[in-house]
Amino acid sequence: MVKNGSEILVEVLVEQGVDTIFGYPGGAVLNIYDALYKNSDRIHHILTCHEQGAAHAADGFARATGKVGVCLATSGPGATNLVTGIATAYMDSIPMVAITGNVGTSLIGRDSFQEVYIAGITMPITKHNFVVRHVEELADTLRSAFRIAMSGRPGPVLVDIPKDVTSAECEFIPAEPVEVHENYDITKEQLETIADMIAQAERPVIYYGGGVETADAGDALLELMRKADIPSAHTMMAIGCIPDSDPLSLGMIGMHGTVSAAWAVERSDLLICIGARFSDRVATNPRRFAPKARIIHIDIDDAEINKNIGVDYAVVSDAENFLQKLLPYVQPADHGQWRAQIEEWRRTLDYIPKDDDSVLKPHQVIKTVAEMAGENAIIATDVGQHQMWAAQYCGCNKIHQFITSGGLGTMGFGYGAAMGAQFAHPEKTVLHITSDGSFHMNMNELATAVSYNLPIITILMNNQVLGMVYQWQTLFYERRYSQTQPERKTDYVKLAEAFGGRGFRVTNLAELRAAMKDALQRTGPVVIDCRIDRAERVLPMIPAGGTVDDIVAD
Repeated sequence: MVKNGSEILVEVLVEQGVDTIFGYPGGAVLNIYDALYKNSDRIHHILTCHEQGAAHAADGFARATGKVGVCLATSGPGATNLVTGIATAYMDSIPMVAITGNVGTSLIGRDSFQEVYIAGITMPITKHNFVVRHVEELADTLRSAFRIAMSGRPGPVLVDIPKDVTSAECEFIPAEPVEVHENYDITKEQLETIADMIAQAERPVIYYGGGVETADAGDALLELMRKADIPSAHTMMAIGCIPDSDPLSLGMIGMHGTVSAAWAVERSDLLICIGARFSDRVATNPRRFAPKARIIHIDIDDAEINKNIGVDYAVVSDAENFLQKLLPYVQPADHGQWRAQIEEWRRTLDYIPKDDDSVLKPHQVIKTVAEMAGENAIIATDVGQHQMWAAQYCGCNKIHQFITSGGLGTMGFGYGAAMGAQFAHPEKTVLHITSDGSFHMNMNELATAVSYNLPIITILMNNQVLGMVYQWQTLFYERRYSQTQPERKTDYVKLAEAFGGRGFRVTNLAELRAAMKDALQRTGPVVIDCRIDRAERVLPMIPAGGTVDDIVAD
């Protein structure tokens, strides 16, 4: 059948199982939007307030489902407005296809109106990108984009389509959805070697990251932990893979992780890293990280092996494939003495914040809203102190439940991501945890939530400073608060109401519970302005370049 480029784009999206995309129209994509109008019964297009919000929404949709998220923008500023969202997805290995329009092929390279070389701009922050010059190439290029986004280490792919390609016609041949089947070759010798290393260890620790969530390998990991009696610690990107309530879970590791996890890694004689990359927020001092341990590294991306930390043994594989193949080779073990030592560190060293119901303490805010929202709620955060408090106290026990920007650390990520998660799971409660600093970055997307009547509950941790940088200035810059006290007078209750939502201002736990009870009964967006003291800190904290010996815990 003969179709034009815009119709082919829609057909391939439907073919690949896409039913929701996020975007913003413009001149270069008018033909595409006309095709979307004609196919609105097949693809639900979400109009955001800004292209960055569309990229973050596609990202949040992908994180909440494990599927490929799709966003769409016009040429020039529309395309460049996607860049931060694409980079956010790239740093956290999130599958996304970003589609941009461009000026017609005859105008490319002439500094035409709203022309940018978006393929060049995004080259360092995509797995691959394409410029489609001929309509005959469009369908297969789009299919390749989905295949690349999903295969190996997932990530974003950009497809740039000149306007004349969207109107040109050619024969369209339907195809089956792209399927990715990968089986990483792990030899018997490798499995036996790792199993022997585990058997010889007296103080083993597993450190795992987002690769375990991507592979949905939590059950297999827990089976290994229990069979070999190995405690584990996770990165922020792996929250929910294994409940922190499990006796073998040490909780989060890293700059703001538990003290007991830091000490366990420090004293371990075997560290098994699965689906993580030894980032500077975990290996804060790479030369002194796990100094007494032999290190095994399992990662889907061979470029990560020996990049940040030199390791003793490595296997390139996804987490689920590796764990399932390793388990039969591992012998049951009992490391009771090692677990007892860790339990002693937990009891004597782990940071326990003090409760105070008369004011809002960050840990109590997070625990209260998470408990009231229920065990199936999705939590999307922005970046800063509130993000760390959410990571420490949210209690998420399922994959795809905690959505945050880990690698790039994008302030303003949370609301778009919350929208994407809400469209992915309209039956679930979505909490947006943010702060006054981050919320100001992309609070315009509150208007999008109102337009679509999304029941997103924003918990705004309002200390009227740029909290994390303020904390660093307090600890390391002799309280020279350079540009971290913006003195904004924003009334978030009036702001929410001006957008068409509902707002509350709370100063203690009783008021917070009442506001949450009301919010949970509403169908549209709610903003709860939680007033907290600017002196509140994220603790414990290992300073950049420091080790467990440098932990700040009071």
